[in-house]
Amino acid sequence: MNGNAVPRILLAEDDDAMRVYLERALVNAGYDVDSVDRGTAALPLLESTSYSLLLSDIVMPEMDGIELAQRCNEISPETKVMFITGFAAVTLKASREQPHAKVLSKPFHLRDLVLEVERVLEERTAARL
Repeated sequence: MNGNAVPRILLAEDDDAMRVYLERALVNAGYDVDSVDRGTAALPLLESTSYSLLLSDIVMPEMDGIELAQRCNEISPETKVMFITGFAAVTLKASREQPHAKVLSKPFHLRDLVLEVERVLEERTAARL
């Protein structure tokens, strides 16, 4: 990590238990996390705060994760995107529409989530060097 800047992650997950679980794992791993329960709630945060990573469920009410990622790309192009989903068919759609985004399929181990987040954020840091 560069200096002492802690990467900020925006977590969008409509399942309350899963959101709390993921947020706790990421905070324990040393990240600064804001979490919302829908894509539409994430947009004002993306406009007002600088995030290193958008970690989004794909299937959510009002606005799905793919649409949220597209809006994120417009609002904050430097923010990396990573998806989590329990649906294999949705994974294919996400890979097609957001080819640079990592897709993590549920169920996954928290350790795997943290490792993937670290990997995505390291790619971003390496790209700047």
